[in-house]
Amino acid sequence: MALRRVQADYLRCIFGNPFRPVALVLSCLTPTVYAWAEAIKTDRTFTELPILADALEDAGCTSEDILHHCRQPGEHVRSCWALDLGLCKC
Repeated sequence: MALRRVQADYLRCIFGNPFRPVALVLSCLTPTVYAWAEAIKTDRTFTELPILADALEDAGCTSEDILHHCRQPGEHVRSCWALDLGLCKC
């Protein structure tokens, strides 16, 4: 049962909630946001996702789904949907 929960958490980190699609306003994709997203993904320093959330907020992002996901504790995966949004890969 614990394994299924972990697998479900990873799937949510990769795909997000399919019933609540999220879009990021292009004006929020500043060079700072892109640089943080790229560094976090490349270095696999997912503990720095709250800093990405701060950069997104500073850029005008108001999506609670994105900000909450970046600030939630726990493990994230390299293909995290919020990172991919920050890197324009979605």
